[in-house]
Amino acid sequence: MNDYARQERRLLADLLLREGPDAPTLCTGWTTRDLAAHLVVRERRPDAGAGMIIPALRSYGERVRLAKAAMPYPELIAELRRPPVWSPISSPLTDGVINTMEFFIHHEDVRRAAPGWEPRPLPAGHQAALWRSGKLTSRMALRRAGVAGEVIPDGFPPVRNGPAPAVRVSGDVGELALFFSGRQRVARVEIEGDPSTAERLRGAKLGF
Repeated sequence: MNDYARQERRLLADLLLREGPDAPTLCTGWTTRDLAAHLVVRERRPDAGAGMIIPALRSYGERVRLAKAAMPYPELIAELRRPPVWSPISSPLTDGVINTMEFFIHHEDVRRAAPGWEPRPLPAGHQAALWRSGKLTSRMALRRAGVAGEVIPDGFPPVRNGPAPAVRVSGDVGELALFFSGRQRVARVEIEGDPSTAERLRGAKLGF
């Protein structure tokens, strides 16, 4: 597995155990138990995981997730620590591409739901791994929001989704990843440009 994906998985599992099953997260309505169950089902139940994308399967996927959440919490976290090698999203071939961003964001969902958090300093390699996914995610989020913008990550070339950006969003790669995944209220970024467009972007439903 990719080192950064594996590292974020381990750190998140450790944090989930420390916080216990009933701690809050940034995922609306979900406790740490709910979030852990989501991640386990995502990897181990492709039939239920499809409900995250296909509306007709959403209720079925939620029933499977709730059943998984009912298992003893330490066992749930143990499953999270050990992804199945057959999983299409967690095999040695796909883990780094798919899970580096996923586990970083959910790690921060738990960290930043508690008071007193500060952004984590990330090594250059970790930032580069996040930005490989983040540059596509940011373009897609801007397009869905109907905003012409430029994204300026610290230490990396900027990207834009049109020739005349109305706003420019800048910050560390991790903060941009959180912003464009729908965590705008906790992401420490700077937005310059048209004030009304900037306000619309801060309140838009970004991410999946």
